[in-house]
Amino acid sequence: MRNVLLGVALLACCGGGVASTVAAQEQPLDRIVAIVGTRPILESQVEEEMVQQQAQGAQLPTDSAGLAAVRRQILDRLIELEVLVQQAQRDTSIKVTDQEVLDQVEQTYQNVRKQFSSESDFRDQIRQARFGSVEEWRRWLADEQRRQLYAQRLIETQKQKGKLRPIPPTDAQMREFWEQNKDQQPKRPATVSFRQIVIRPVADSAARLRALQLADSIVVELRKGADFAAAAKRFSGDTASAAQGGELGWFRRGVMVKEFEDWAFRLRPGEISPPVETAFGFHIIDVERTQPAEVLAKHILIVADVSQAQVASARARADSLHERIATSNGRVSFDSLARIYGDPDEPKLAEDASLTDLPPEYQQLLAGDTTNGLKPVITVGPDTPRPKFVVLEVTARKNAGDLSYEDVKMRIRQSLSDQLAIKHYIDQLKRQIYIDIRL
Repeated sequence: MRNVLLGVALLACCGGGVASTVAAQEQPLDRIVAIVGTRPILESQVEEEMVQQQAQGAQLPTDSAGLAAVRRQILDRLIELEVLVQQAQRDTSIKVTDQEVLDQVEQTYQNVRKQFSSESDFRDQIRQARFGSVEEWRRWLADEQRRQLYAQRLIETQKQKGKLRPIPPTDAQMREFWEQNKDQQPKRPATVSFRQIVIRPVADSAARLRALQLADSIVVELRKGADFAAAAKRFSGDTASAAQGGELGWFRRGVMVKEFEDWAFRLRPGEISPPVETAFGFHIIDVERTQPAEVLAKHILIVADVSQAQVASARARADSLHERIATSNGRVSFDSLARIYGDPDEPKLAEDASLTDLPPEYQQLLAGDTTNGLKPVITVGPDTPRPKFVVLEVTARKNAGDLSYEDVKMRIRQSLSDQLAIKHYIDQLKRQIYIDIRL
């Protein structure tokens, strides 16, 4: 399902040349082109979608038959969305709050507005997108965002209940999808596959105790009413979120480490957790809002100090493991050493990782050494108080070039499996609702 909220933002980026021409043309009187349940779909909605497609760079057909086919495809998508929205609104377990809609609208407004140097240019572009005012555009955004959220949550709910299982596509369907989309595929970047053992220096028991005592004292003050954002900016070792007052945004399970998530999804809004220990330190968690399968939270991370002696010990361990592997002639299992000594929160294997996505220390080593095999120990964050040491073995490399069908076959399979499951579910819903198409 395409997120229609992106349309105006993309229109802003593209300048709206073709779309402006379409918008400026005289429009016929609006008419109903379909009815879903008791809700009509108007011809103007189809035309708006066509404007959005042009804003995103799509080339519409110039012949009447081609334009009619595009209009019918758009109408079918609008019908499918309406079917999902109506089903979601009948499900009392699915909620969409006014506040989260307003939050999304404000975020979209800010993202689009900053693309223009002046308020006048911004408002001109909004008018070219066929909105009478910024306020009218925001109302449209709010309505579209609410509908998209209802549809998305219905799909998510069905997946969680096990009622929306992936349907494996045929090879013919996968090949057809590839042929239709291969021209839009980006170039394949240079990639590397490797296995690694990451050694992180660990604080001693005295340092851990001092960190825990500090975290306990902060929890006491927060529960008395101290300002969480101010405490995060002063004490948190998570520099990225500390600057934002500890804000982490909305997240689902599987994003954070387990110990953190267990508490985050247990807390009630406004409740302050006790110190929660993870491999990163002691977290103080405050859940601001919740919705099905998601929480909006902030945290303060108290990190135990690591002495130079512990850093030196971690480096010595990495050097020792590197030596054992290098001199074993294959008798020592790299994977076994990784399971025993590697940081459990760090990946042990990487397949076809883009070189440009790797930490700079990896890039520096691998850019100058194009061979496979065991590499010198990498120091990640050498100028930080808590550097990590990496024993790295490169297993394969690929040069940059065009993506092939085999490169993306698994991703196509996953994407089509999900799409086919959703399409099957929508088809079932269509048989249960009145639909009258008049286009």
